[in-house]
Amino acid sequence: MTTPSGMTADSLPRQLARTRRFTLGVPAQPELSADGSTVLFLRSWTGTDPVTCLWALDTATGEERLVIDPTALSSAGGIASYSTDATGRYAAFALDGTLWLADTATGSARPIATAREPQEVRLDPTGRRIAYVSGGALRMVCADGTGDRVLAEPEAEDITYGLAEYVAAGEMYRDRGYWWSPDGTALLVARVDERAVARWFLADPAEPERSPRAIRYPLAGTANAEVTLWLLGLEGRRTRTEVRWDRAAFEYLTAAGWDDHGPYAAVQSRDQRAVRTLAIGADGSTRVLAERSDPHWVELLPGLPVRTAGGALVDTADEGGTRHLTVDGKPVTPAGLHLRAVLGTDGERVLFTASEEPTETHLWTYEPGSGIRRLSSGPGVHSGVGRGGTLVLTTDARTTVLREGRPSLPLTSYAEQPVVTVRPELLRLGPRELRAHLFLPTGHRPDDGPLPVLLDPYAGLAMQKVTTRGAWYEQVSQWFADQGFAVLVVDGRGTPGRGPLWEKTIWGDKAGPALDDQIEGLRETARLRPGLLDLDRVAIRGWSYGGFLAALAVLRRPDVFHAASAGAAPTDHRLYDTHWQERFLGHPDEHPEHYASCDLVNEAPNLNRPLLLIQGLADDNVFPVHALRLSAALLAAGRPHELLPLRGAGHRPTEEAVVENLLLHELDFLRRALSVE
Repeated sequence: MTTPSGMTADSLPRQLARTRRFTLGVPAQPELSADGSTVLFLRSWTGTDPVTCLWALDTATGEERLVIDPTALSSAGGIASYSTDATGRYAAFALDGTLWLADTATGSARPIATAREPQEVRLDPTGRRIAYVSGGALRMVCADGTGDRVLAEPEAEDITYGLAEYVAAGEMYRDRGYWWSPDGTALLVARVDERAVARWFLADPAEPERSPRAIRYPLAGTANAEVTLWLLGLEGRRTRTEVRWDRAAFEYLTAAGWDDHGPYAAVQSRDQRAVRTLAIGADGSTRVLAERSDPHWVELLPGLPVRTAGGALVDTADEGGTRHLTVDGKPVTPAGLHLRAVLGTDGERVLFTASEEPTETHLWTYEPGSGIRRLSSGPGVHSGVGRGGTLVLTTDARTTVLREGRPSLPLTSYAEQPVVTVRPELLRLGPRELRAHLFLPTGHRPDDGPLPVLLDPYAGLAMQKVTTRGAWYEQVSQWFADQGFAVLVVDGRGTPGRGPLWEKTIWGDKAGPALDDQIEGLRETARLRPGLLDLDRVAIRGWSYGGFLAALAVLRRPDVFHAASAGAAPTDHRLYDTHWQERFLGHPDEHPEHYASCDLVNEAPNLNRPLLLIQGLADDNVFPVHALRLSAALLAAGRPHELLPLRGAGHRPTEEAVVENLLLHELDFLRRALSVE
């Protein structure tokens, strides 16, 4: 059994830190050429190398070749993202403040002179022009390096063109703020005005001479950014038309695009109970293509809406407990198959992911006349891209290229193999059949006696932890198990993958059902495995929503939970963003009782168990105010606790020493709290 004093260079905490949770060396962001002959992707040279290069795979020969190595361009950084033309021949990217254009066929690259440092770089579909954002302005330069000019410039501070606002990028799956027309002669552009949005500040207490960082953050119940859409020609303001829709009723822009049938957008009401998909005319007028509504909230999915080559609208609908894929308003998937995401269209073919069993996500296609077909097999979380008769199938960390009638081709992964061997037991617990993973110490025998218990959930709507994918957090759960714990991970009500009725049972109460399901999972596991769990020594740990749940557990149910480690926990949900929090709890002015029901600060006097609070001081998702106000309330109530501030750390720490030693600190706390030797 590994102990903190016995940590070596091969310990899991250290490996997680140096591999960035096993993401380095893994093929990422695959894109296919129009004819399917080439797969472009990003990958670093080793499982510890942070410099990502652009690579290409020839699907005819299986040969991988290096397209661009940033070190050859005198850069110490990696390529974070890239944009291609419609053929896939040319790729544009920013590197160390310079715009580059690469010929992926020859492997050559040349810098493109720009007036300002570029971000959000996008090559137009014809490959003739490159748009980029700099200083909040949308600019354009020709691929030959001429004609750099402003297309839209901010009228005031806190106004931007071409960027996604905070809630769009964080909560709506919309991470972009402009879209090229297919012929490269015009753009659809989002203008974001944040002047009415609350201004918050983040400071580094260890460097008091530095000014705090100002952030526009839309707190629940307060003003959002004002987002408008504009049609822009290449002459900027002289060819500029505003897109018109009922923004008073539909203030959120959730998606947009421009295909061969014209520009389109999806907009959502503030209460998130209605979404409209709009066709946009050349004069800025809009026409409703589809409308969805729900008494709780309309769930947004990645990749939607989108249209096929023939103009059929691809979307989703919740009917009879199933989240269906729809084409022109008609469900095309059966009951019990829950749509997860749409990955793209190729002609009339729709590529999507969906789940029948929530612990697995599979890749599917739909085509008129032939219906749906599953493309992936075996356990795991599968995804992919398809174009030109080629499919790139990604299963967990493995990526395979498939072409009909030809052998499959793997994309090489240089990721390190984890030093911990994960061996979870998949359980279905209680009448709700809660999916759970049980991790036991390596070499554990039935006669070893009862084990102290560590619950390790997330259990919120943003993600599942109980899957068959073998994710990095399973390595962490197994590592804690190898320190002498029985580690239990339970996905309860509200987690994705089990359909809309399962998700929406938590509307108005993000605390009660989630906590009840953790307790039910614990008790059912003890019933199924008599003598295995020491129910007098039960701890819980979590991060973000999981951190909220961990703190809630010891505050509300100290009869069940005897210690908690809570990282980046939102303690007052009024201090989180509008789109996320109002989706589940409503507007705080209309439903103050919903917010009060999950306010940990109000429950501070109830603490009588050990509690460790962990907070990154540079976290601009769950701000430090959450941990600090709960700590102050605990101190005022005379309730001892521990607070670990992480200097310079954001919502998910990345510094190697912090990542490694944070796990060791948690382990030491849990051992002390539960008297584990």
